[in-house]
Order: sequence, then structure tokens, then C-alpha cells
Amino acid sequence: MQKVLTSAEMREIDLQTTEKYGIPSILLMENAAHAAARIILEKVGGSVVDKTVLILCGKGNNGGDGAALARVLWTLGADVEVCLIGKVEDTTGDARTNFEILRRISDQECFELTQADIVLEEIETLEEWLEYDSLNFRSEDPEIIVDALFGTGLTRPLEDLHAQVAAFMFAYSMENIEQETLIVALDIPSGLNPDEAGKCCVTPCADLTISFTAPKIANILPPACNYNGELFIANIGSPCELLNRTPSKTFLAEKTDAGDWLLKTKYKSNSYKNKRGHALIVGGAKNYAGAAILAGNAAIISGVGLATVAAPESAHNAIASRMLPEVMTRSAAETENGAISHEAVGEILEFIEGKIDAVAVGSGLSSSEESTRRFVREFVEQRKTPLVIDADGLNALAPFELNGSDRLPLILTPHEGEFLKLLGASDKEALKDRVKAARDFAEKHCVILVLKGERTLIAAPDGRVVINPTGNSGLGKAGNGDTLAGIITGFLAQAAQLKIDVFETVVAAVYLAGTAGDIAAENLGKRSMLASDVRECLREAFEKISN
Repeated sequence: MQKVLTSAEMREIDLQTTEKYGIPSILLMENAAHAAARIILEKVGGSVVDKTVLILCGKGNNGGDGAALARVLWTLGADVEVCLIGKVEDTTGDARTNFEILRRISDQECFELTQADIVLEEIETLEEWLEYDSLNFRSEDPEIIVDALFGTGLTRPLEDLHAQVAAFMFAYSMENIEQETLIVALDIPSGLNPDEAGKCCVTPCADLTISFTAPKIANILPPACNYNGELFIANIGSPCELLNRTPSKTFLAEKTDAGDWLLKTKYKSNSYKNKRGHALIVGGAKNYAGAAILAGNAAIISGVGLATVAAPESAHNAIASRMLPEVMTRSAAETENGAISHEAVGEILEFIEGKIDAVAVGSGLSSSEESTRRFVREFVEQRKTPLVIDADGLNALAPFELNGSDRLPLILTPHEGEFLKLLGASDKEALKDRVKAARDFAEKHCVILVLKGERTLIAAPDGRVVINPTGNSGLGKAGNGDTLAGIITGFLAQAAQLKIDVFETVVAAVYLAGTAGDIAAENLGKRSMLASDVRECLREAFEKISN
């Protein structure tokens, strides 16, 4: 997992890198420029020779990064034009050093010998910008535009000249349908507050964003992250010890998190079903059989040794006939309307004793009857294994007043509407800061919260919140929540047998389920992909992450 930092935490790391480790800040700026140049080279095929580059710089350190990058790209053969919004004399510190170097080179260099141009323009007024724009970008577009206006230094909406420059880049990003111009943002696209997920003004849509040392909230949470394009995190030399010591409890899940979990749960020569865990899915009311089927089938494909679906008697035959043949089924006491009755608590708990390693309750359960809601509440209170609560299981518990435990973890998997019910709230303003809302809830109730959405969050009782980067809008269809619940339960059953941390397991399950969704979208398209397709693509996700 990568730590996600606030702008203040990032500044402190930069300061400590210089003061404690003696690494000059000008060297960090130079490292940032070279790291950005390497990524740009990779994206354009390995060479920038004869390519035209426009770098738009502010007066702060982000602009200084841009000035240093200009020099690096020029030495690699690019024709570079730097437009500083301001005067060199208005800049300070390391940025001033790099702009002065750039000005001396552009004033004195014999370009006939170097075969590449480097030019510095200084723009102070809106009128100067409009004239510059009209004279330079009407006949030929630059092949690369770099946004180095503000980076993590912006906390208010752009105004006047800066807003116009951002609008210029935004127009390029909107008109750039054929991808003739590569738009690169350093740290974050200008116009975004690094510490917030919202968008406050006109912001360029970058093709790629290069964030230094660690991601920021605006890099990874929507809607802000939608303006980042492909995100790269560049190491510029700050020691890991400083990053580890920051107080941030917000993380970005990585491929290695899922890969490490798969390695720990790797099938060995002595592996067999009873050593791989037994997952139980409880759900599937009379008219909602499909949800339990999706969850049970996803569980068995997750790698678990055994999977069973317990459903009401009247739905049992319909479910059993459509399950994968490897999934076992059993019937449970039901209400007159074909939903699980509270009378089923005892028989299911008796079945669980010594046989089941993880349970999921809620897929297709129906929460319209008091007897079913009573079943869920009693089952949670008397649970004997890690328990996943999804869908109508969550509705039966809303507003949420129970608590989990370290010994028998409780994992809740709501979408935002269900989460509002758990909070006992109706105003979406309660979810304005999703990270804080998830963290506060998980800490208060000692549960693991999987808050589904455009970026799924996994919150732990100790205050950690992991942001999952995988998945896409094609997953926002019926059945995908049930599939995710089945995958998580299957993973938990394996973790229980193999003595693996529960939170680590849930993070890996969400990451791999999202990866399967991305593979399904690539293979089938978001429009036509189904939850059952995501389940089938889980196999390919295992292979992709393991490699």
C-alpha cells in the first residue's frame, strides 16, 4: 500500500529530507524533472527528438519543476518552449535558480549547434497571454503540453490570467480526440485542491499525471482523479523512513497487495479442500434467487475449498439447479412469503459449528419482513466466524448500532445509499468526505467497512482507510455487489485456514474483484459486461496479478 499524503505532509517530508538527511532541495527538483522526463519518454515511444513541447509554469516550485524538466527534455533533443506566468524576478528559491538557468540558456545558446530550440516567455497580463495564444497556437499544435502551474500549492479557485491558461489546456484536452497532443500534469492538474476530491474550477484533463513521492487525495478520489489520466508516482529521493513516519492513515491499494496475498495463499502440493476453507452464503429469498447464486458461484471460484449456499426452502430448488455443480446447497426455515425466518438462526449456527470458516448474509435475502430482519440481527450477535453483511442484510441492520470484534470480524459492504441508512442519515452531505465518513464509522463500530462506489474504500477499526484503484463503471450493474460479497467471503475462508490478516484479505479481495471487472470491460465492453462475466474474469485476474 502507498500512503496518501496531504500537501502539508508532503511539504514536511521535503523539509525533513533536506534538514535531516542533507539532500539539497534543488536536487529533489532535479530528480523530479528527470523522473518526469523518463515517464514522458516511455509514453512517446522512447525519444523526444524533434518533438515540440510547451511547458506552462507558475512561479512556485511546481513551475520550477517545469523549468528543470524543460532543460532535461531539451538535452534529449526536444524543441521546448516555456511560458512562465509571471516574471523570473517574481520567483524565489530553487524555482528562481532553474528559471534563471533557463533564461541564460535561451538567451545565449547557439541553436544551430544543438539542433533543438529552448525558449522562455514571460507573461504577466491577460492581454499578453491572449496575444501569445493567438500568435503561437493557430497553425501547429505542440506535441506535448506540460501543466506546471500550481501542483500541490493551490487551495483556492483559479482566477483571471491563471484561469485563462487553465482553460487553454482544458480546451486542448477536450479537442484532443485523436490524441495528437500529450497533456502531462506535474503533481496534479492545475485547478484541483490536492487535499480534496472535489473540483473547484476549470481544470485541464491530463493524459497522465506524475505525482512525486506519494499520491494526494486529488490524484485518486473522484471527481478530481478523473482529471488525472494515467497516474504515475515518481520517487525523487525522499527516504522511506520519512514517508513511513507521517501520521497519514490513508492508503492507495497496489498490485503488490493483491500479489502478496495470492502468494501467501498459493496452492501447495499438500493443499486440499479442507485446508482451503469453507464459505457459506446465506440468502436468496423466493423471488431473489439470482443474488445468492452469483455470490455462491463467485465464492467457489475465489479459490476456497468448499462453498455452500443456505436458502429458504421454497427457493432452494431454483437455486440448486442454477449453481455451479461444485457448490453445495441446503434449505433453511422460511416465512410464509418465502424469506428466511428468524427460526433458521439455530439450525444455521449448528451447521456452521466446526465446518464453516466465513459467512456472508444478505444476497437476495429480502428485508421486508420483521422475521427476516430479526434473523439478521440475531445471527450477527451470535456469529461464530468472520461475517460479511451485504445488500438486504445491511438494510435489516439500519441504522447500525452493533459492534464487531478482533476475534470475529464484521465486514459491511454497503453502496452509498445503504451506507446512508446505516448512518441513519438522509442528506448526502454526510458523505461529502467519504474517507472521513468511512473512517469514523469503522472506528466507532469496530468493523471493516467496504464502501462501494467509483473508488471503493476499505476502512479498518484502527482508522486506516485504503482506496482501491481498480474497477470501472461497468460494475455498477445488478449482481456485481453479490459477486463481490462472494469473493470476499471466499477469501476470508481461505485466510481463516491459513492464518492471514483479515483486513489485508479484504483489501486483496476488493482489488482483485476490481481487476476482474477491468478485464471484463476490456474483453466485452462496459455496456454488455455482466456480473457473471466478472466472476469468470477472476481467473484471468489471478493470473495477471500473480505474474
